[in-house]
Amino acid sequence: MIILLELFYTFIKVGLFSFGGGYGMLSVIQGEIVTRHAWLTSTEFVDIVAVSQMTPGPIGINSATYVGYTAAMNATGSPAVAVAGSLLASLAVMLPSFVIMLTISRYFMKYCKHPLVESVFNFLRPAVVGLIASAALLLMTEENFGSPTKDTVQFVVSLLLFVAAFVAAKWFKVSPILIVVACGAAGGLFYGLFC
Repeated sequence: MIILLELFYTFIKVGLFSFGGGYGMLSVIQGEIVTRHAWLTSTEFVDIVAVSQMTPGPIGINSATYVGYTAAMNATGSPAVAVAGSLLASLAVMLPSFVIMLTISRYFMKYCKHPLVESVFNFLRPAVVGLIASAALLLMTEENFGSPTKDTVQFVVSLLLFVAAFVAAKWFKVSPILIVVACGAAGGLFYGLFC
């Protein structure tokens, strides 16, 4: 049952030291889960992120739930321990934010215009942008984009769809739902024709 304590401690750290919401958490979660503890492979983690994006709820909490389940299941093989792992990881990632928000909500409105508070937020904004950019780079892996040397067609199609989605969202303000549907249809069509 050591895995449950390790999961709880790991996700308490993730919840305490991650800023910028769920996407900001992804790079921290990957560093802890894939790199530091090696509970999951990079491919498993990317799959978990994809499932977390598709299910309702915040991506950080969904990722913690799925990572907790998968890591505990891989470590013990017991479904009961895996469910406990998912519950503990989810609770642990939410707990620091919950406690901090309860603590500071009383004082925030009173001191939100204080120069010290404003300087802290000015410091955190670039860090949040960096964490979100890191999450985007995390998803640009060989598993998602393919490789220009191993699978050139997948790489080119993925790159074209990425650029088209970026342009549609940034300059034409197309709905993200429509972008996802259009990219899925275009990807299916391209892979059906070329693969």
